[in-house]
Amino acid sequence: MTATTIEGADQLRVLLVEDEHRLAESLARGLREAAHAVDVADTLASARQKLELERYDAVILDVNLPDGSGFGLAAELRKRAIPVPILMLTARDTVEDRVAGLDSGADDYLVKPFAFEELVARLRALQRRAPESRPTRITVADLVVDPAARTVTRAGRPVEMTTTEYALLEYLARQAGQVCGRAAISGAVWDENYDPFSNIIDVYVSRIRRKIDQPGLTPLIHTVRGAGYSLDPTRGIRPG
Repeated sequence: MTATTIEGADQLRVLLVEDEHRLAESLARGLREAAHAVDVADTLASARQKLELERYDAVILDVNLPDGSGFGLAAELRKRAIPVPILMLTARDTVEDRVAGLDSGADDYLVKPFAFEELVARLRALQRRAPESRPTRITVADLVVDPAARTVTRAGRPVEMTTTEYALLEYLARQAGQVCGRAAISGAVWDENYDPFSNIIDVYVSRIRRKIDQPGLTPLIHTVRGAGYSLDPTRGIRPG
């Protein structure tokens, strides 16, 4: 069995439902820079389709959408017992509107305009309140990934990572001992912006491998020909 312990998580896969293009673009860019994976929907119909295809850690949901109210989607998700945390976004700031949003099933309510930092703080709060809160530290052999601090150490030494390198390593560490295919990796780390014809995953895995698997250390990151990648200290192969 792989020597892996998990104590907590920070990277989220978020569905942003917002029809104001510039706002959606700005929020998605900021969340991705914070190492979150973000899918964007500009209608309720598109949001429903994405929710059928993917599992999300949070939904940021506008109230006024071209094909209806976000309140309705929130109520629908709760009726179907889908436990995803919902943060409502709206320009409506009356007490009645706030009550309506919370009664529909939303977990929190943010009035436009708002500071991006407040949005991120509220997402963190929703994650902490989630019934199945994900852990805060992952240990695989002598590799330690700490999502709360966004730090990585190998054999007790800190490893500098870019935002995307960190997100990819965290994903592989969470699946330690398993083979992760390209589709799963792209879905978890690169969201819907991923180009399936690019070699971006290979490039980032190579970068991480150079940083993590230093000479004299047990190789952790392995290429599984035709299948994907695995972070596993028990594999008796050298990196491919």
